[in-house]
Amino acid sequence: MRLVWIESLMFSLLIVTAAPAFAADEGKDADAAQDKDAKKKDEKPIPPEKTSVSQGSVDVGGHAVHYTATAGNVLIREDKEDKPEASVFYVAYTADGDKGAASRPITFFYNGGPGSSSVWLHMGSLAPVRVESASASATAPPPYRLVPNTYSLIDKSDLVFIDAVGTGYSTPVGKAKGKDFWGVDQDLHAFAKAITRYVTINQRWNSPKFLFGESYGTTRSAALVDMLQGQGMAFNGVVLLSSILNYAANSPGLDQNYIGSLPTFAAIAWYHDKVPNKPASMDAFVNEARAFATGEYASALAKGQSMTPAEEDAIAVKLGRFTGLSPQYLKEANLRVTQSRYRKELLRDERRTVGRYDARYEGIDLDAAGENPEYDASDTAIAGAFTAAFNNYVESTLKWQSDVPYKTTTFDIIREWDWKHEQPGSRFPQRQPYVAGDLARAMRENPKLHVLSANGYFDLATPFFATESDLGHMQLDPSLRGNLQFAYYPSGHMVYLNVDALARFKADLAAFYDHAQSG
Repeated sequence: MRLVWIESLMFSLLIVTAAPAFAADEGKDADAAQDKDAKKKDEKPIPPEKTSVSQGSVDVGGHAVHYTATAGNVLIREDKEDKPEASVFYVAYTADGDKGAASRPITFFYNGGPGSSSVWLHMGSLAPVRVESASASATAPPPYRLVPNTYSLIDKSDLVFIDAVGTGYSTPVGKAKGKDFWGVDQDLHAFAKAITRYVTINQRWNSPKFLFGESYGTTRSAALVDMLQGQGMAFNGVVLLSSILNYAANSPGLDQNYIGSLPTFAAIAWYHDKVPNKPASMDAFVNEARAFATGEYASALAKGQSMTPAEEDAIAVKLGRFTGLSPQYLKEANLRVTQSRYRKELLRDERRTVGRYDARYEGIDLDAAGENPEYDASDTAIAGAFTAAFNNYVESTLKWQSDVPYKTTTFDIIREWDWKHEQPGSRFPQRQPYVAGDLARAMRENPKLHVLSANGYFDLATPFFATESDLGHMQLDPSLRGNLQFAYYPSGHMVYLNVDALARFKADLAAFYDHAQSG
């Protein structure tokens, strides 16, 4: 009886002690289900790939070019699980006369930021349409005019304008987050996938191919051409418009940034009539500034604080001639004037500032006593026109329907950007990207790859002399150096805002495309 009683007691205890365990398991299951539901709610819907097609025509060089405009999206996928991670929006223009021809080139366009959509290149440069804007002054409020672009590149190439993930209508989908794409190398992988997807579904693998980036878009292009060629997609050419290829050059303690900016300061001072005994030729004056920047000025800065007062006085006078600033101000700045200070100081006596993207534009601050401009007059002069024109165009002409607004610029992207980049030959990712090395490797491995560096004289965001230095130090073999060309225009960061410069730019591009395809 005692044994039976003990067994009965143990069985009862087992039931009592097990009951909470069962309840806990049920609680865990409920929590897991809630977590799963919460994760599903966080997942963004995956849209289908779709297109909206319309027809158009534009007169280029006296000849009518009929084209098909396609607004659409492609889905790019994760590497591990092969699930969609982003929907990438694009607008493509394909010439109807050569539709399906294997020899028809295709060019992929994008702006920079990081955090900018492709609206600036799309609405202002080489698409079959462009928005009219005032050159070197603020564009009037709406209504804005979208006009046929007689300087379009559609006669030479099909054109595809792509928005980076998080800008325009491009967005993460499924489990992906913005941070999965917001970084130098993350962005490269996303663009490589989007371009490969477009080329595949549109049967363009055998077409001559070009990349066209502006601003940070040049950072992207220099590394992207290397990445895509490493994946088996060869390119004929790369167009670098207003380049930045070496972020490390702007590091505190280095003087390269001041040296690289000086010829741009000289061009701006010449334009605004701040040069004593102003020379007739701006080009000749800029060439003098180039020589001074890499010669006496660089040598003086290299001395650091060991420079004697007499040496400082002599350099300040010469520097004042090129910059249009007083020798006293230059000495107070230790002969090192930042771009922002220059924008405020040059026209201080007129109570005006000059633009960062294009110093031809003048702004008006609250007062003339500050150190830095309140805003960039070259940005505010056109932002409204480009944004409104595209939103109207994409809905009324391209017939693209979206439940979310088009994001012209997403400032969160640059605030959260991961700047690390795995440069070719480096054992560790660099925290300040240098991509001229990527471009150099792409040119070595593809000796028929051609590069055009296009620059605005009045661009303070990406000074042309700094670009010359970066590209001039790629250590290219002599047999490859002829594949690199430079072009300069009397305009700023967005050279196409000056229509005369746009006309010259188109002519230079036409010759470049012909040369790049001739082998």
